[in-house]
Amino acid sequence: MLNVAPRVESAIADRKGVVALESTIFSHLGLPSPANAQALRRCLQAVTSWGAETALTAVIDGEARIGVEPDQYETICGPARKAAARDLSVAIGHRWSYGATTVSAALQLADAAGIEVFATGGIGGVHRGVSDTGDISADLDAIAAHRVITVSAGAKVFLDLPRTLEYLETRSVPVLGWQTDTFPAFHAQSSGLPVPHRVDTADEVARIARAHWALGGGGILVVAPVPADQAIPFDEISAAVDVALAELADSEATGNEVTPVVLAALGRVTEGQSVPANLALAENNARVAAEIAVRLAAMVPGAD
Repeated sequence: MLNVAPRVESAIADRKGVVALESTIFSHLGLPSPANAQALRRCLQAVTSWGAETALTAVIDGEARIGVEPDQYETICGPARKAAARDLSVAIGHRWSYGATTVSAALQLADAAGIEVFATGGIGGVHRGVSDTGDISADLDAIAAHRVITVSAGAKVFLDLPRTLEYLETRSVPVLGWQTDTFPAFHAQSSGLPVPHRVDTADEVARIARAHWALGGGGILVVAPVPADQAIPFDEISAAVDVALAELADSEATGNEVTPVVLAALGRVTEGQSVPANLALAENNARVAAEIAVRLAAMVPGAD
């Protein structure tokens, strides 16, 4: 049911530092081919280059995998059914051939395996028009519930970012800006919204995490801006979002269908700029997560 790769188990036991990864971004539900395979390669390399171990998560042949091996990478980059936390038991019970984990599912699996750091692209959040739809991503509650540090490039830019930050505050999730004072907006370096707290080193994050967990806290969100050379200005991406959301309204997509439709539209509207930005931010998040994981593993819980 829960298959943790021996190398991941050994890394946890040896306090080497482990970074969990979701698989939706690498499947056909995420980035278009061949960018999805490039993203997988770059994220894995970013983690291992810092001396941390990778723990790619997925449901394969009805088994929840934490630490997918190279012989399954072709499967990871192929057709998939999206598996959020609510779907994990169904994916296992119905023996899905491939369930690509979302943020919420990856966090649940990471926590179950004892992994303390998770990297993704951009988290879900409170959707625009939430007062009519009630649409709030399960990512937010998963971040709050699981004792894991999530590293992302903020939240997806087509969301209601002020309300997303407010919801995280309501759930007592510390939001830490990685070398930034403002909340990133996925493809854009800054949404213009302030982050509650800034951190400049992995040591700071590790100390905050150990203190938070010693006090009985849940998850922590670290937001790292997309690298400047691949970022899209916020005004430009906001204009593209307006077009993408208009296409979404015409498509009548709902629930889990929303993000793929909007991201595909953004790719068209930005004439492909969003894909290199997505690759860069995913790789950068994996690197930051690995740096944090290595430092956190070296810090004995309860130590100063």
